[in-house]
Amino acid sequence: MSKIKAILTRSHMILTAAAGLMGACGVAAAAAAAHVGGAQKLFSVALVLLAHAAAILALTARPGRLAAGAAWAMAFGASLFSFDVGLFTLRGAHLFPMAAPTGGITLILAWLTVVFAAATDVRSK
Repeated sequence: MSKIKAILTRSHMILTAAAGLMGACGVAAAAAAAHVGGAQKLFSVALVLLAHAAAILALTARPGRLAAGAAWAMAFGASLFSFDVGLFTLRGAHLFPMAAPTGGITLILAWLTVVFAAATDVRSK
């Protein structure tokens, strides 16, 4: 059991750092959207990064593997979506075909995992 706890603790530390980086990138995307001509899509990038950075921080405060899994999925999905939309907005190229939709679907699944984790918590009490 202590090995799982150590893995979750390390996971939470990495996720907290990722959330901080996502928050910083979200603020930068909002600033770019406000100052770079034709970059209105960066407001979507900012919203996704900032909202999911906060959600990841909240999930790292919860115990359990489901919450950690949801946080990792959010970090991956938000990063993938945001990087692809930002790259396309600023450079006219995609990361790879269907990158943004893949990130978005990953985010939806992450949020559904949060619902499942909450339902599991309710049943166990």
